[in-house]
Amino acid sequence: MKLVKDTDTKNINLEVSDKEAEEAFRTILTWMGEDANREGLLETPKRVMKAYKEYFKGYHEDPSKILDKTFGDVEGYDDMVVQKNISVQSHCEHHMAPIIGKAHVAYIPKERVVGLSKLARVVEVFSKRLQTQERLTMQIANTLMESLDAKGVAVTIDSTHQCMTMRGIKKEQATTVTNYYLGQFKEDLSYQNRYLRFITTRLKD
Repeated sequence: MKLVKDTDTKNINLEVSDKEAEEAFRTILTWMGEDANREGLLETPKRVMKAYKEYFKGYHEDPSKILDKTFGDVEGYDDMVVQKNISVQSHCEHHMAPIIGKAHVAYIPKERVVGLSKLARVVEVFSKRLQTQERLTMQIANTLMESLDAKGVAVTIDSTHQCMTMRGIKKEQATTVTNYYLGQFKEDLSYQNRYLRFITTRLKD
């Protein structure tokens, strides 16, 4: 383990090696009451370490860079762009339990638009961190608004939190919905209403 200076936050962080992380998971297995040396668990700490790298890869990605490339050849298109049903797989910061759901994202371009896959990638980057749903919703919206210089942004997340479905109160059917509006979506209710109709109504074939 070594100390690393984080130039962005001016904080001193501990850089933990893969081996140290594996040993920590091995300790947790023992704490649970398991025999960490039995055959079925010998490789488990390494597998969990690799899985955590995937679950939390968002800490090593910059969502604003994803939105660097935009397109101006849209013949003056200036109405909202809505992307529905983006899968969300995150973890709550209180119990590190999964958050599973869907995000809906909309923005009103000023002069340029961004590739559609980039909207989902921004959701992915922020999801792959320890989160609260409220903060996740706001982070996505604020990043899109600033990076795209949009006229307005709307973000909705509808998800299930396993910290309250598998433990604690154990309400298996409970879902949580959060909304965040910026720019014209916040100032003009007609935009909000159109957006909400888009994300709740199935388009006819």
